[in-house]
Parts: sequence; C-alpha cells; structure tokens
Amino acid sequence: MARESIKARERKRERLVDKYAKKRAELKAAGDYEALDKLPKNASPVRLHNRCKLTGRPKGYMRKFGINRVTFREMASAGKIPGVTKSSW
Repeated sequence: MARESIKARERKRERLVDKYAKKRAELKAAGDYEALDKLPKNASPVRLHNRCKLTGRPKGYMRKFGINRVTFREMASAGKIPGVTKSSW
C-alpha cells in the first residue's frame, strides 16, 4: 500500500488539473504559450499518474476498473465486481 502522503499528492494534482483545465484549453487555442508557462506545473495532465483507488499502488493499474491487478483479482474472486467471473474452459 502506498504512503498516505503519496496518495494525497496525487489527489492534489488531480484537483489542480481540473481547476485549470478550462483555462489551459483557452490558452492553447489562443496560442498564448507564455501564459501557459505561468500556470502551475502540476496543473498539466501529463503529470498525473494512474493509481489504484483503493490501495494507491502505481503499477498494474487497470484503467477499466480503476484498481490494480492484485486488488482486482481479490475482489473478482470474492464476487465484488459485477459481471466478472473466473474463466474456465
């Protein structure tokens, strides 16, 4: 499990990206790159990193479910994810 400070930092970046998204799009459309440079660095969506919503693990992230592969397997085996069944053939 990731440290709370790491998860908090990522949440803070997400809020900044949401806050500046509209302004960023307007400045890009206008071609005002000097004003874009003055925006906070963490307001750029490129700086976001996908993390598991439950554990904060950065690796093995499954975009469709928003969780990592380890958590996904545990939840799927316990039947906590609707529509997901263990395959057999």
